[in-house]
Amino acid sequence: MRAMLCRAYGPVDDLAMGELPSPALAPGEVRLRVAACGVNFPDVLIVQGKYQFKPEPPFAPGGEVSGTVVEVGAAVEGFRVGDAVIATTLWGGFAEEVVTTADRLLHRPESMDEVTAAGFALTYGTSYHALVQRAALAPGETVLVLGAAGGVGVAAIQIAKALGARVIAAAGSADKLAFARAQGADETVNYTEDGYRDRLKELTGGRGVDVVYDPVGGDLLDPSLRSMAWNGRYLVVGFASGEIPRIPANLTLLKGCSVVGVFWGQFRRNEPELDAENFRRLFALHAEGRISPVISATFPLERAREALAVLSGRAAKGKVVLTV
Repeated sequence: MRAMLCRAYGPVDDLAMGELPSPALAPGEVRLRVAACGVNFPDVLIVQGKYQFKPEPPFAPGGEVSGTVVEVGAAVEGFRVGDAVIATTLWGGFAEEVVTTADRLLHRPESMDEVTAAGFALTYGTSYHALVQRAALAPGETVLVLGAAGGVGVAAIQIAKALGARVIAAAGSADKLAFARAQGADETVNYTEDGYRDRLKELTGGRGVDVVYDPVGGDLLDPSLRSMAWNGRYLVVGFASGEIPRIPANLTLLKGCSVVGVFWGQFRRNEPELDAENFRRLFALHAEGRISPVISATFPLERAREALAVLSGRAAKGKVVLTV
């Protein structure tokens, strides 16, 4: 099968089209014909060898796939040849086929086309788990979403609004803030300008924000943590800035707040029934038209390097998807 290959850990520019063998199925595995694959920040890290999972090269990156089941291994229940599915595979999706275990599959709902489905599972699964299980977000609370114009940021805005929260979107440019407001944000703040904390104080009447959703990390953590309300929850979602910040522990004491880790992949493995319930709710919200990924760009598989560069350069708004 054709695939965009990482032959050795290194820069994204080293990726190249090539061929991978189509492996035989082990019990519990399913083969998919890939229609589309979401492009996400972990794809950049896994190519560089900086992700917590390190596949042996050569491999294809890409962990968020929509496609069709073309072969089912022994002991697989609930899926059959011809099923339209979504898969979260960690890697392997930048290819014509991918083999994965059946527990990583979801039936694609009729309300989603293949490209939309390729941009849904990782961002919405992460954001729903973060806001519901980790933050216990209540209606009327205020959520500050950092990196609000990115894929997980858009998902967090839409889900928080669906849960009855007030959303402050934070991003680094006027066009990204306008984009975030179009996704439902109530207020916006530019975190690259002076007065970031003053603006948050103004928007919350001096009280601070109840929940911070942070997929960015870096130097945004300190001022955002200082802007929290009493009993607030700071959600550590990722580090798109490339820098893992140190947390000043004294602030958690002074604010009476919690710093809460969000690792959706481990949550899925540890609590699969609760994750399945999350997706039943998410698919229902999508069918109702209340949430949906914004696909800002699509690229053919052969242009995967370009797609990853758009993402790593923080130029993307919403989701970027490869079509196969």
